[in-house]
Amino acid sequence: MNAILRPALSIVGLFTLLLGLAAPIAFTGAAGLVFPVQAGGSLIGRDGRVVGSALLGQDFTAARYFHPRPSATTEADPEQEGATRPAPYNAAASAASQLGPTSAALKDAVAQRVAALGGGPVPADAVTASGSGLDPHISPENAAQQIRRVAEARGLPEARVAALVQQHTQGREFGILGEPRVNVLALNLALDGAR
Repeated sequence: MNAILRPALSIVGLFTLLLGLAAPIAFTGAAGLVFPVQAGGSLIGRDGRVVGSALLGQDFTAARYFHPRPSATTEADPEQEGATRPAPYNAAASAASQLGPTSAALKDAVAQRVAALGGGPVPADAVTASGSGLDPHISPENAAQQIRRVAEARGLPEARVAALVQQHTQGREFGILGEPRVNVLALNLALDGAR
């Protein structure tokens, strides 16, 4: 029995150390060397302090800022056992709403969001949450519909705000993957720096 168990346990121990410890440490170290910004969380700083990540949305609600797409994240409500309350862009609760296209709850939520935006046609990302609930980007169309509000709230010419949106619009990855998008945090930081 020892003749069978000893080699088997040795191999399990060896591969546990090799694949469970050494390989992850090596890959993490290599990623930190090759992609230091991304490996560090793609953090964005301002005035010597971290204000967010280029990979995670934030809940901007003031009229002077561009608003992100809705977030589906929630957190436990400490006052009611088993209940949840909205906690936009809560990275600890990253998840989609799990509401399908025939869901009455989704239709009601979208209708309320469209009404809050003044009705009429609106970009889909202005009234629906992303798959993770943490998406930091909006479509250029969504940003374009917010230009007037932001310009009025800041006392800036609409053309200046539109130029900032254009400067912060990212194209498709490698020219073919994904859709054009605007990082809301980067755009709002640029607005704060605009005079």
